[in-house]
Amino acid sequence: MADVLPFKKKSLKEKHKGNTLCRNGHHKWRVDTDKRFDVKRGKLVTSYTCIRCGKTRNEAR
Repeated sequence: MADVLPFKKKSLKEKHKGNTLCRNGHHKWRVDTDKRFDVKRGKLVTSYTCIRCGKTRNEAR
């Protein structure tokens, strides 16, 4: 016979785990290891991603 999988709704605590900080602007940024070079500006561009929500941002130096 087939295995029976229990389907239940996620609780609100599990559903929004870690998102409340990001919604209030407190991201946990991590530097992406690939280095890019912006040809128009002539600068290195560092890209960051948030560990919790996956949002990305770029910074030119």
